[in-house]
Amino acid sequence: MAVERQQTLKELAAANVENQPLCININNNVNFELKSGFIHLLPTFNGLAGEDPHTHLKEFHMVCVGMKLNGVNEEQVKLKAFSFSLKGAAKA
Repeated sequence: MAVERQQTLKELAAANVENQPLCININNNVNFELKSGFIHLLPTFNGLAGEDPHTHLKEFHMVCVGMKLNGVNEEQVKLKAFSFSLKGAAKA
C-alpha cells in the first residue's frame, strides 16, 4: 500500500511554470516615450525586508493599465516602465 505524500505549504504556493514560456517577446517595432508625469506615478520598490513585492506589482499594474497610447499595448508599457519602479538594491 503506497502512502500519498502531502505537499508542503511552500510547494502549494509556488507558481506552476511547467507550461509557461521562459522568455518575453518584445516588439521592437513600437517606438514610444514614457512621460515624466507617468513615471512619477509609478510605485517604487527598494527590495527592503519590510516591502511586499506582490503589493508593488499590483500597484504597478494599476498605474500601467491607466496608461493608454495608440498602437501600444499594456505589456509594452509595463516592459518599458518596470525599471523605473525599482530603486536601491532592487534596481541593482
